[in-house]
Amino acid sequence: MICPSGSPSKACEDRLPLPAIHRRRDPAHGALYGPSFWHAYASNLMVMIAVALLYRYADFVTVLGGSELHLGWIVGIGMVGSLAGRLLLGSVIDSRGARSVWLAALILLIVCCLGHLVVADYRGPTIYVLRILYCCSLAGIFGASMTFVAGRAPMTRMAEMLGMLGTSGFIGAIVGTQLGDVLCGTATISRFQTDLLFVISAAFGVAGLGFAWLATRGQRAPAPRRRPPIVWILRRYQPGTVLLVGAVLGVGAGLPATFLRTYAADLGIARIGLFFLVYSLTAIVTRVVTRRLPERFGLRPMILVGMAFLLLSQFVFLVVWNEWSLIFPGFTYGVGHAILFPTTVALGTAAFPNRYRGLGTTVMLAAYDFGQLIGAPTAGWIVHSSTSVGLPGYPIMFCTVGAMFAVVGAVFVLSPSTQRRRQPVPTAPLPAPLASCRPVIEKEKAEVEERLSSAP
Repeated sequence: MICPSGSPSKACEDRLPLPAIHRRRDPAHGALYGPSFWHAYASNLMVMIAVALLYRYADFVTVLGGSELHLGWIVGIGMVGSLAGRLLLGSVIDSRGARSVWLAALILLIVCCLGHLVVADYRGPTIYVLRILYCCSLAGIFGASMTFVAGRAPMTRMAEMLGMLGTSGFIGAIVGTQLGDVLCGTATISRFQTDLLFVISAAFGVAGLGFAWLATRGQRAPAPRRRPPIVWILRRYQPGTVLLVGAVLGVGAGLPATFLRTYAADLGIARIGLFFLVYSLTAIVTRVVTRRLPERFGLRPMILVGMAFLLLSQFVFLVVWNEWSLIFPGFTYGVGHAILFPTTVALGTAAFPNRYRGLGTTVMLAAYDFGQLIGAPTAGWIVHSSTSVGLPGYPIMFCTVGAMFAVVGAVFVLSPSTQRRRQPVPTAPLPAPLASCRPVIEKEKAEVEERLSSAP
């Protein structure tokens, strides 16, 4: 179909027979930020308030009589469940749709929060089982919600959509940590206070369940089709060194949620809400300001910028001396996390074709979980071992994590996949009547190339 010369690209696009899947993902045929997105946003907000309330999980372990070493093992082993379930969850999301996984995971989150009310010993198996199930529920929630939102956007705007959805997490962190300080910001913390944390977290989980149901209302499950083994898919589409970046991101990003409370107590600081307030506000502003930069400059340069800020954050923690000085690491952490997380997930997910996008998303989140799996126990061991021999535990821990960021950043830069640059394919100039249709033709070309490259 030839469009008249000088016609706007929108008119040309309406005349061309775009595939149905292209129409659904193209913003020209429906706003990306519609009601479904905002319902998903509200659901993630409710869940993140619950998660941020449980940043005080260290208080729960302390009330039971545990130390930083036990806290590190409980949190780290909890990541085993999340890591083991990621690949299965990704396959289920692709085969059954995000809705069923999302709603089931939210129900599991509510059950896990209430289940902590019966835990009486940090050494028993119950706390470990509940922590594993809790991490599995979060894996399902975030994997399904991110797949749902990313699947509604074209590939070039996937990092933007994931980043904007992630701002709900930072707002939830603000509300949750402030509420946590209100409930447990006392010199001594009782079991009643920690139980109240879990009850309120379960209530926010119920609210998140309602919004997730609204977001996915009317969504149909994918059509049944033969699916190759997961191992075959991973071997063919594995995203390379970006998995290593995802793992070190998990190590660094998990430290404040796990060890900031005990680090602050070691410095005589009773309240940690200011850190998460600055962290979250900075991240929200950064996400909004930089949302189109990955599309403009590319994902890899943005990943390096994010890693640089998180590396700097480890050393900024060393200059904290009172509650107000938590502003400085909160700012650098907010900028680094805001940039690094969506760009890393988007780059890793982009290695997979559309029909395996759920698996690609969960693989990247699995790398993040693996970082927390090895990071939390290792950090706890570093603090415990250093302190036992008279060395400053937390400074050694922060310096170690900073060095890890530097090494992984160098590996990412020097890796062959980073050094290679795809050369643009020469394109003959279009006749004047088709010049205004170039954007549509380019989109069609990219869609065909993706289908050919992803065909088994």
